[in-house]
Amino acid sequence: MNDMEHRKIIDGEGRRLNGEEDEDDEDEGNETGLDAWERAYADERSWESLQEDESGLLRPIDNKTIYHAQYRRRIRSLYSTTTTARIQKGLIRYLYIIVDLSRAASETDFKPSRMAVVAKHTEAFIREFFDQNPLSQIGLVTIKDGLAQCLTDLGGSPDSHVKALMGKLECSGDSSLQNALDLIHGYLNQIPTYGHREVLILYSALSTCDPGDIMETIQECKKSKIRCSIIGLSAEIFICRHLCQETGGSYSVALDEFHFKELLLEHAPPPPAIAEFAIANLIKMGFPQRAPEGVISICSCHKEAKVGGGYTCPRCKARVCELPTECCICGLTLVSSPHLARSYHHLFPIPPFDEVSLPLSNNLHQKSPTACFGCQESLLIPGNKLNLCVACPKCKQHFCLDCDIYIHESLHNCPGCESFRHSKIVSVTTEE
Repeated sequence: MNDMEHRKIIDGEGRRLNGEEDEDDEDEGNETGLDAWERAYADERSWESLQEDESGLLRPIDNKTIYHAQYRRRIRSLYSTTTTARIQKGLIRYLYIIVDLSRAASETDFKPSRMAVVAKHTEAFIREFFDQNPLSQIGLVTIKDGLAQCLTDLGGSPDSHVKALMGKLECSGDSSLQNALDLIHGYLNQIPTYGHREVLILYSALSTCDPGDIMETIQECKKSKIRCSIIGLSAEIFICRHLCQETGGSYSVALDEFHFKELLLEHAPPPPAIAEFAIANLIKMGFPQRAPEGVISICSCHKEAKVGGGYTCPRCKARVCELPTECCICGLTLVSSPHLARSYHHLFPIPPFDEVSLPLSNNLHQKSPTACFGCQESLLIPGNKLNLCVACPKCKQHFCLDCDIYIHESLHNCPGCESFRHSKIVSVTTEE
């Protein structure tokens, strides 16, 4: 075998080129020999999910049932951690999201790139965060060229955060965890004691280029009760694990884009409160009135004149654009009553509904619900296949899978239990 044939064989194996040293095979357990991007499609194996109906025709793939099963596992885990012990959760959170835009974020192991995947799911996370935590605030910080830059200050407007992030998607240089933590520490150290200080780092790099001793910075964050959590996109790093353990946060590494989305959304519900912060505090809040339309006034947050809309601070009469926020003039926390009411569903979560199967039966004496109690859609499907639905463990009303997700994700109240409670109130009133 001559040198040319030897080189072709090596090139065909894809292990080394032009006599370079063979790299470690990171896919030793992969017997198929597929690349990572090929396995992303092969692992779906959608052809194995095809089924035939009675006539021999192929049924469409039911992805909704698969998604619902994954969703129910997440709901059970969240509910079990809430009910097994008496856990206090913070309703007012101050969260800084640190996005790593170093050179490592341009890697294409996540398609089309790590940066694009992080930006896409960070936008969804910001909107989900404010939906579940209407009294909380978010700020954005980026890391690149060894420096940390604050994109947005703490605020309650998801649109402003998303717009600022999408306008700064450029990768360059190295990453520096210490510079980011020093910057965040200066901001969160001014937060009142009733606020829960949190940092979520979306880290792509495999190293950190720091100007000093990062261990001292970690201890400062620990003393200031700043909870730091990290989601890695490359591999596990010791300093990231150490940071999360010292500050009481969580550290995880995403395997793929779907896994990254799940890990990110786990940070939307409020985490358990730190023991030193689990103390009842009275917070002075203002409930501003909406300004009449057509009135020209100066906005205190944007320092410019605006026509109509906005809200008026009940203490200093300054105008703000949106709620919740903190008055720039007097410092009063401004909220609306719906925001306050929506914050309590984390303290009293709805228990997971029980899965039940409704067989199609011709027995007229067997009474089984045929319609969803929520949307009134039929729970029966043609054929002899068992139809899956869920039932509330308290009121025993049956719901379809879509209503189950809507009740636990958005409504946070069981329609069956609420209607039963309302009917009891009406009956008592009638008797009186």
